[in-house]
Amino acid sequence: MSSQVIQTTEELVKPILTNKNLELVDVEYVKEGKNWFLRVYIDKAGGVDITECGEVSEQLSEKLDEVDPIKEAYFLEVSSPGVERPLKTKEDFASNKDQNVYIKLYEPIDGEKEYQGILKAFSNDVATVEYKVKTQKKQVEIPFEKIAKARRAVSL
Repeated sequence: MSSQVIQTTEELVKPILTNKNLELVDVEYVKEGKNWFLRVYIDKAGGVDITECGEVSEQLSEKLDEVDPIKEAYFLEVSSPGVERPLKTKEDFASNKDQNVYIKLYEPIDGEKEYQGILKAFSNDVATVEYKVKTQKKQVEIPFEKIAKARRAVSL
């Protein structure tokens, strides 16, 4: 059911975002405590502001009321993904070259299932990440299909 809600929400929000030159980053439908939350993360170059989030929320809320894909009560939240934005698509990887990233894998590569470092390249569906082991720089090539989760990471 959760995947159906996410799919329907994506279909409803995409035309709204296209009209505003915004990008859909992610949709989550999760239960926290007793409450359900439908979270829609949007972005654009330079980031989104609260006015844009409010406008998308209002228009999406109207569409959701018309289609009514969710039977239980829920809270709709539309926001920016923040600095640790998830990387879900190949396009996300291609457009985040030279950014600090965190990648979790389905299965280990070189004995590790998690890498954090600089995304040096993404080509032929392979992410090249430069990371440090103590003071030594190393690189790992990670095939896209082995990535379980990925996001931009804040470097300190």
